[in-house]
Order: sequence, then C-alpha cells, then structure tokens
Amino acid sequence: MINDDEPVGRILSRREVLKLLGATGLAMLVGCGPDGPVTEQATSTAAPVATSGPAQATATTVSEVAAVPACVVRPELTEGPYFVDERLNRSDIRSDPSMGDVRAGLPLALTFAVSQINNGACTPFPGAIVDIWHCDAAGAYSDVSDPRFDTTGQQWLRGYQVTDDNGLVQFTSIFPGWYSGRTVHIHFKIRTGFDEENSYEFTSQLFFDKALADEVYAQEPYVVKGEQDTLNSSDGIYSDTLLLAATMNDTGVATTFDIALDLSDT
Repeated sequence: MINDDEPVGRILSRREVLKLLGATGLAMLVGCGPDGPVTEQATSTAAPVATSGPAQATATTVSEVAAVPACVVRPELTEGPYFVDERLNRSDIRSDPSMGDVRAGLPLALTFAVSQINNGACTPFPGAIVDIWHCDAAGAYSDVSDPRFDTTGQQWLRGYQVTDDNGLVQFTSIFPGWYSGRTVHIHFKIRTGFDEENSYEFTSQLFFDKALADEVYAQEPYVVKGEQDTLNSSDGIYSDTLLLAATMNDTGVATTFDIALDLSDT
C-alpha cells in the first residue's frame, strides 16, 4: 500500500471563519468567482477550516453546498511520495519532453480558478504557480523509483502553469489511473515562487466521482487493470470538498476547480 500521508491542519469553528474574513464574514466572498454570485445561507452547521504551519497558506472550506461561494478555500493535504520539482512550464502534460511520447488515456481538461483572501477581500490571484502531477492509466508515476516501477528520467504527467490576470490556468492531461491503497486522485501545489525560504505553498489533492471513474475504467487502456481496490469512501485522505464536478463529453473529461488562499499571514 502506498502511504500518501494524512491530512494536515486543525479544524476551526464557523465563528473563527467569520472572524478570519472580517466583520462581513463570508458575505464578502459573494460574486468573486467565475461562476457568478453565490448567496451565503444561514446555518448552524460548523464550517471546517484547515490551517497549516507558518510556512504554509491557510485553507478554509464551507461544508454546506448551498453556502459555498465560487472562491471557497479548500483543505490542505500532504503532497505524498511522488512530487518531483521538474519545473516544466507547460499546459499539455501528457508527453515526456525528451521522447515526445504521449501517455495513453482518456483526455482530461482541468482548469484551476485561483483566488486569494486578504484583509477580508476575495480577488483573482495572478502570478501563482500551479503544479499538478498524477499517475498514468497503469498507476505509475514518472521520474521515480518504486518497488512497482522505475521511471527515472521520464517526465510525463507533470507540469506547471502560472495564473493569468483572472487567476486561471488550464491543463491538458489524461484521466488518472489508480493504484492499490488509494482512490483515484490528482496532486496539486500552488506557490508564489520556487524559493522555499521566501515563498509559501499550498498542497492538496483532487478526487473524482465513482460513477465517472467506473465509466472511464471500463475503457482502454484502463480496463486491463480491473476494478479499484480503494474507493473514495474507504480512502483515508479523501475529502468531499475536493471532489471535482467533472463531466464526460465527446473528447474526454472536463472540469474546473475553484480555490482561494488566505494570504493574511504571509
């Protein structure tokens, strides 16, 4: 079993969330995402907020679907054992740069809409570095040596983009495969620079609906691997606030993920 480590951070109460965002609270987040205004609903359910250490960004999430604004912040998860800082600035991450071979799999169009919460305001976050990396259809990662595979020197399914003035980046990849002990997922990292001492970073993972994964895994080249042995419901790292609203179309799978970072302590 591969251990991607456990989620990090502590859980804050809804009152602490409102305090974090200032006197107007979550209402200040209304309308700051690309999907238009979302109205905050009154509720007594606590909104969990994961906060990380001094070198990390703070993450916030609202659990009620009706109350989630478009720029909601999400919980942080550890990066796992397979992050390699390749620094490949590219939108299409399917190929190995040295060989040009494209990794087989159903095309995935993944867009990040990155915002920032600072001094009680929520705005697009331009200039942020967004890395993604994930396994191929067979469950292997590139440029690592593992008991199951050795892909040292290969760089497929890795890359980063810098957010534009609207806080957007777009990636073209393939739908990830799966490996024993983990549900299907994509790793991502958002940071302000490559200098670890003078920048901060936020690291987490994205997940997919089981029905969509089942539909994809019934196709080539995924079908030869069989059914997943770990689903969202049994994955110790999975968080439903990081579940992608992905859809399948004639060309593959497409999805957009909205995320905001609290920069008030940086």
